[in-house]
Amino acid sequence: MCRESARWTVVAALAVAVLAGCASRPPSNSENLCEIFKERSRWHRAAQTAEKRWRIPASVMMAVMYKESSYVANARPPRSRLLRVIPWKRSSSAYGFAQATDAAWADYLRDTGNRSADRDDFADAIDFVGWYLNRSHRHLNIARDDAHSLYLTYYGGLGGYQRGTWRNNDWLKDAAARVDKRSSRYERQLASCRGLDRRRWWFG
Repeated sequence: MCRESARWTVVAALAVAVLAGCASRPPSNSENLCEIFKERSRWHRAAQTAEKRWRIPASVMMAVMYKESSYVANARPPRSRLLRVIPWKRSSSAYGFAQATDAAWADYLRDTGNRSADRDDFADAIDFVGWYLNRSHRHLNIARDDAHSLYLTYYGGLGGYQRGTWRNNDWLKDAAARVDKRSSRYERQLASCRGLDRRRWWFG
């Protein structure tokens, strides 16, 4: 009886591990937001909730998240190499779907009171993205659907955007342009998507 129970415990643990591994993989087609949300219904619900709460279009939030992590749950910046061989420190504390740094995540937890949030949980991560972009909108008067400018603030911070440090950063300007292009494509895909609830939760 004990052996049988132990055997089923092992099987159950393996099943949970396999399911967790599948859930942590990026969507099979990251280029089409309609297909992403059909494949990951939980992501769709979380994106709708974040859009309703922060009034940032899901297409913008998802484009930012893709640029940051390619939808990899436990993404981190690569380690530098000591003497070109030995793995060394990472360039920042960024982690998870949204690549939120320790400091930015602490601000989010304090501001929202969501103390149980995890950076490798999609629902928490997209809520963080919405919170951050909404803050950029409120403090800098950037339009909620201006994915280009919003990404500049997301990557360089509100202060960096105000100081214009991005103007001499060709990599960042190109990254923001790619986020803007993906956001526009995602929005078009959602507009013509069948089988998904596409109510807009905010106006203006």
